[in-house]
Amino acid sequence: MYRFGYLEVAMRQNDFAEEIKDYLKDHPNAAVVNLGCGLDDSGRKCDNGTCKIYNLDFPDVIAVRNELLPAGEREENVACDLNDTSWFEKIDASGGAVFFVSGVFYYFFTEQVKTLVCEMAKTFPGGKLVFDAANKKAGKLLRKTWLKVAKIKNVGSYFAVSKAKKDLSPWSEKIEVSSRGYMLGYNDLKDPSVSKLFRFMAKLGDGFMKMQIVRIDFKK
Repeated sequence: MYRFGYLEVAMRQNDFAEEIKDYLKDHPNAAVVNLGCGLDDSGRKCDNGTCKIYNLDFPDVIAVRNELLPAGEREENVACDLNDTSWFEKIDASGGAVFFVSGVFYYFFTEQVKTLVCEMAKTFPGGKLVFDAANKKAGKLLRKTWLKVAKIKNVGSYFAVSKAKKDLSPWSEKIEVSSRGYMLGYNDLKDPSVSKLFRFMAKLGDGFMKMQIVRIDFKK
């Protein structure tokens, strides 16, 4: 199960990288914004040489990041609370903006995600947001496994998505919603090095638990 968990995380980052690089093809000078970054360096891995990279997280997290991963050229580490939208002012979106949120929205209330998305849609027209999500069944499994092992006890509610387009499109007329399977939406995993068991579990995750990468385009 842990080995499959590692595969899940690797696939998620690969999915985000594909979405980011796809956006940069048409917006080479865009802002690449990692919301709830931790020590993730996906922005650097997708750097095309002209984009601007922003890494956002709580002040204590950014303090550690500044020590271990100091901001490089065209990069900025921003200390903030994602729910306080004053961080919008830090982002230079003159060349476009692609935002990604990795393993973070699960710990938000639905209204918090809705408010943030709607405000982003108004502020960053032409931009794109991608994040991972799953249904309520996956949330329950998360509480019984990973959170239990990590001894995290103060999380009682999770943002959950079953059918992204149907569930999220009513939030705003300024968004266009689509989604692809978390594990099999970007790669069929038919490489011989991937076991049949893992491929079966990937189908189960994308299907039964609705593990998905949600893409929201902000209309101009």
